[in-house]
Amino acid sequence: MDEFDVIVIGGGSGGSAVAGRLAEAGKSVCLLEAGPRNNTILVKTPGFMPFLRQSSNYRYETVPQKGLNGRTGYQPRGRGLGGSSAINAMIYIRGNHWDYDNWAALGCTGWSHDDVLPYFKRAEHNVRGEDPHHGGSGPLWVSDQKWPNPGSVAFVEAAAQLQLPRNSDFNGAEQAGFGLYQVTQKEGERWSAARAYVEPKRGSKNLDVRIGVSVQRLEIEDGRVTGVTYSVGDKQRTIRARGAVVLSAGAFNSPQIMMLSGIGPGEHLKEHGIDVIVDKPAVGSDLQDHIDYVSSWQTESTDLIGDSLAGTVRMAKAIIEHRRKRTGIMTTPYAEAGGFWTVMPDAPAPDVQWHFVPAMLEDHGRTKVKGHGFSLHACVLRPESRGTVRLDGRDARQAPRIDPNFLDDERDIATLRAGVRLSHRIASSPSLAKYEPQDRYPIDLDDDAALDELIRNRADTVYHPVGTCRMGGDEASVVDPTLKARGIEGLYIADASVMPRLVSGNTNAPSIMIGERCADFVKDALAA
Repeated sequence: MDEFDVIVIGGGSGGSAVAGRLAEAGKSVCLLEAGPRNNTILVKTPGFMPFLRQSSNYRYETVPQKGLNGRTGYQPRGRGLGGSSAINAMIYIRGNHWDYDNWAALGCTGWSHDDVLPYFKRAEHNVRGEDPHHGGSGPLWVSDQKWPNPGSVAFVEAAAQLQLPRNSDFNGAEQAGFGLYQVTQKEGERWSAARAYVEPKRGSKNLDVRIGVSVQRLEIEDGRVTGVTYSVGDKQRTIRARGAVVLSAGAFNSPQIMMLSGIGPGEHLKEHGIDVIVDKPAVGSDLQDHIDYVSSWQTESTDLIGDSLAGTVRMAKAIIEHRRKRTGIMTTPYAEAGGFWTVMPDAPAPDVQWHFVPAMLEDHGRTKVKGHGFSLHACVLRPESRGTVRLDGRDARQAPRIDPNFLDDERDIATLRAGVRLSHRIASSPSLAKYEPQDRYPIDLDDDAALDELIRNRADTVYHPVGTCRMGGDEASVVDPTLKARGIEGLYIADASVMPRLVSGNTNAPSIMIGERCADFVKDALAA
């Protein structure tokens, strides 16, 4: 039977950071990942993002959403080394300083912005160099975009024409404003968490990476997690942990694995015939996600990315250029520009984020639209609605039951309504109006009822689920502020599921920061 100091479940953003740092510290680590290695050209080339294979994406769906007029939502999640950082839009955003100060105020001692900033900096290798807000020598490369589309530049100018400030660094002193995003790329290639933390340790005697395995359950003896049972095909295998098991399977799969192991809402576990080891109602609860509406406009200009003969020829040439020089259109993260602004009077920080895409986007890119145009996402940064993740069966390979409960709280749709209206004002500014954009879903924007109906018919996630194994200072929380599970020994959680509140921005960088912190917590515990 294999035995290690630490077993890490999940090779995504948090898990890659934990595994890499602990191996670097001399601990023997086994990293278990359900998906592939994710080191193909399709993964490494940013512009191939819409064409990534199903093997790298769980492609989950929600239960029907009352707030979305009964529609089911799409929930893509990264599968394989790098997790969602291997399939995302590569946007490097940490969230607002207020988010982390609020975590500390909620009882997460040691998680204020001043506390977490050193970990963000330690992880970061920003091409702009080191400064009071940024790191310059970490494993996670953060770059300026090599070739922003003219439409993306025009979007930033359009916002400025409305007297909305420019911001060249959303992760600096101030988050508010509009600009081009920095991206997790190195020299024109995607730089996932696995490329940052795991691939450099390949061949190390301290790190055993096992891909294509499905974790079935945690092994628990006398109130302590002692190992993990996983399957490869029809065969099961159990490995043991001398020190700790770190669960980093994400906001959906981390609570699923805990519940399958007997840790979770007692009545729910009994319904599935699972013996209750720790009755913890917070496991799988408090699901929060950024609800997002995508406005879309069609244009005649082929400057923008689109499905046409001219567009196809240009992309073919761009693929050749990228293979030769790692430059050009294929370095695009698609969501090239955006911004943060406050639309509601009582918000403590910007409450809406925008992502500008120089292409028409429909149904998460799954529906192809002929012609050229642009899209503008607006998402509610700190939603009040809360959902759940529950088991849909006892088979670990079966998708969990995901219910984000989108737009259940009226405050969320009020915020989104204001965000969508600002999207249209920006699109009407001279810099974008020169494209003569035609709204694909025209309505009377001053009609609250009509706009709400349009939002409920078309809104969905922008891929940032958190909160299902929340951290807190209270006994009801799933993990304490050192990310150690409450009610069970030897278990830590290091992924977006521990966030007590959703951060005001994209979740990849915060998840990596959480992994960096967890590695230190585990090292300290093993040394004690």
